[in-house]
Amino acid sequence: MTAAPPEAWRAGAGHVVVNVRLTPRADRDRIDGIATPSDGRRVVAARVRALPDRDAANRALVALIAKSLGVPRSAVTVVAGHTARLKQVQIDGDVPELARKLAALPVV
Repeated sequence: MTAAPPEAWRAGAGHVVVNVRLTPRADRDRIDGIATPSDGRRVVAARVRALPDRDAANRALVALIAKSLGVPRSAVTVVAGHTARLKQVQIDGDVPELARKLAALPVV
């Protein structure tokens, strides 16, 4: 029996940290859902129209996550992977509510 892959996020004190796979230069800004890349680690798959230049894609990701989860932009911070496609994003707020919204994302 194999263990289920871990969730795409983990809870902290007053925040959640989400693993994100970001695709820049998309046709529109959107969160596709929960994906499992070849390494087996679950991530939230997101796409933004912004180019990966001068932190534009990271700013677009912050705005997208804030809007999608109903939190202010100031509550969303890219904490790791600033120049990579795989990122860790911290979202401050009500942890059970954030986890509920993240769990409602479709599996892609």
